Amino acid sequence: MFEAAASSKLRAMHNNGAVLSGRRGIPARAGHGPDVVVFGQVARDLVLLVDAMPGPGLPAGVCQRRELLGGQGANQAVALTQLGMRPALAGVVGQDDIGQRLLTQARRDQVDVSAVVRRPGTRSALIVDIVDSAGRWRYLEDIPGETLLTEDDVAAGRHLLLPGRWVSVQLQQPPDAVLAAVTGAHYAGCRVVLDGMPAEHRRAEILSMTDVLRADAREAGRLTGSAVSTPAEAMKHAADLLRQGPSLVALAVGDLGNLIAWPDDSVFLPRPDTPVVDPTGAGEAFMAGLIAALAQDVDPQRAARVAVAAAATTLGHPGGRPNLTPRVLEG
Repeated sequence: MFEAAASSKLRAMHNNGAVLSGRRGIPARAGHGPDVVVFGQVARDLVLLVDAMPGPGLPAGVCQRRELLGGQGANQAVALTQLGMRPALAGVVGQDDIGQRLLTQARRDQVDVSAVVRRPGTRSALIVDIVDSAGRWRYLEDIPGETLLTEDDVAAGRHLLLPGRWVSVQLQQPPDAVLAAVTGAHYAGCRVVLDGMPAEHRRAEILSMTDVLRADAREAGRLTGSAVSTPAEAMKHAADLLRQGPSLVALAVGDLGNLIAWPDDSVFLPRPDTPVVDPTGAGEAFMAGLIAALAQDVDPQRAARVAVAAAATTLGHPGGRPNLTPRVLEG
C-alpha cells in the first residue's frame, strides 16, 4: 500500500457523490452543457488503405480512402460523445474550407466547438494514415505551428472551466499552453487528466495539479527516465508518480499491456488478443473510456478494464476515428 495520505485522496473521490474529484472533493456537475473539456489537436484525417506498403520508388493503388475529422483532441472528444458524455473541444483550425468542414463535422458529432479557434492565415492540420492489409502503417503529419494551442487560446476557453468538470489535456501541445490549461482547470475546481508526458522543467508543478495521468509506452519511458518493459518496472514508476500528485496513473508496458495504479492497489491488464488493423486512435479511445467510466463513479479496476476495451475496439479498424458504444462501459 502506498502512503496513507494518498489513500485518503482516493477515498475522498467517492465520498458524497464526488467522482474522482481528487484533492478538492467536488461533486460531479449536473445540468446541461459540456461535462468534459478536451484540449488537443484538431486535424483533417486522410486514411488510405493499400494492399501492400510500397517500397521506395514504387507505386501502390489505394483500395479505400476515408477523409475524417481527426487529430488526438477531436478523436477523444468524439469517443466521449459515443460513450454518453457531453464534451467540448478546445483546439485550433485554419480559416480555410477544411477548417470549416472540420467544425461542421464536430458539431454533427455533438461536440461543443465554442472553444475551437479559427486562426487567420493558417491552413488546417493534416494527418495522413497509410495502412496495408498486413496491418503495417505509415503516419504522415502536416501540423503547422499555428494550429497548436497558445496561452491566449486556452484563456479563450476559460468559460468552460467550471467546478466539477473533467478537463483532459493532451501534452503534445506546447508546454506553456499545457501549463495554462492545467493551472486554469485546477484552480477552477476541475478534475485534471493528462494524456502524455509533462515537460521536464515544469513536470513537478503540473503533476501536483493532476488527478489522472496516462502515458503510452514511448512517453512512459521518457517520463520515468528508464525503459518500462515489465509490469514490475511500471509499478515502481507508478508508485513514484502517485506520490507526486496524481490519484490514478496508467502506464503502457511495452507491447505487453497496461498497468493502472491508484493509492490502494493496481492492476496489470495484458494487451487484448485483438487483431490490430491500425493502432491510430487507440490511446484516445483508452482515455475516453477511462474518463467516462470514472465519471460514473466506478472503481478504478473496472474503469481500467473499460479503457482497455475501448482501445481494443479502435484497433480493429483503419483510422483514428473511434466507433464505440455505451456497452463498452459495462466493463
